[in-house]
Amino acid sequence: MRHATLYRYRLPLVAGAALRDRRLTCREGLLLRLCADGASGWGEIAPLPGFSGESLAEAEQAARQWLADWLTGEPPACGLPSVAWGTSMAQAELAGTLPTALSHSVPLCHGDPDALFARLAGVPLTKMKVGLYEAVRDGMLVTLLLEALPQLRLRLDANRSWTPERARQFARYVPPALRARIAFIEEPCHSPAASREFARQSGIAIGWDESGREPGFALQAEPGVAALVIKPMLVGSLAQVMAQVAQARAAGLEVVISAAIESSLGLTQLSRLAAWLTPQTPPGLDTLSMMNAQLLRVWPGSPLPLWGIDQLEVAWQG
Repeated sequence: MRHATLYRYRLPLVAGAALRDRRLTCREGLLLRLCADGASGWGEIAPLPGFSGESLAEAEQAARQWLADWLTGEPPACGLPSVAWGTSMAQAELAGTLPTALSHSVPLCHGDPDALFARLAGVPLTKMKVGLYEAVRDGMLVTLLLEALPQLRLRLDANRSWTPERARQFARYVPPALRARIAFIEEPCHSPAASREFARQSGIAIGWDESGREPGFALQAEPGVAALVIKPMLVGSLAQVMAQVAQARAAGLEVVISAAIESSLGLTQLSRLAAWLTPQTPPGLDTLSMMNAQLLRVWPGSPLPLWGIDQLEVAWQG
């Protein structure tokens, strides 16, 4: 006998999260639970505003249809990435095919430089957002961190925020001797062509993120391209994510599993996925500090309160 429930959640964010041209004050999404033969599996469906092609309302409508179909058989994968991801993860948990081991996430660094020095002492690798302020400021801060912490390597994420000139301004403030300790910059410029040219001119490696999800974009070995960052919530089903991991590896690219500001339930699933598919590469999942609470499952070491099912709204049941 099969049972399924779809829940809505709404998690407040600390001081709002900056996403490209907007700020989020809360994270909204859906959780689905599949039950069959005494087992259960959970999945999260949470389109990311400004990044996902589908809205939360569209995702909920598609999820309701998928669940109704699942109750009577094996439904096809949904064409909306967030729904395909959440439903496939719930199925993987239900079938027991998703390993339980967790992967240690790379910390996300932000805030006052003096506080960063203490927090990052002895840390080998961290991630930092750039492109929110002036490129010169970003370059000076990166240089300050790399000079003060000689063991540190950085992953930088620009989210296509720089023009070619601003990207050059950034590079001018990072001495050539330090640039090799930048593992890569995710999508530094507005277009892949401009990002490739930045890598060629600066000698700083880049990584694909948004480009890897665009129709017709070919993942291949290229000079100056080091990595593919995969946000499964924006890609699709578990099978699609696994195929993209294999394609990137065939091109010689490092693969980094990354968060799309999921709840603690979604983050633990991403951590399990990274431990399984990319065990040698720490994922980028340090986004829970942006939230005021955890949801259903505890993220290791988090002091945030844990919300249970009673704090969710039932959207559909069958």
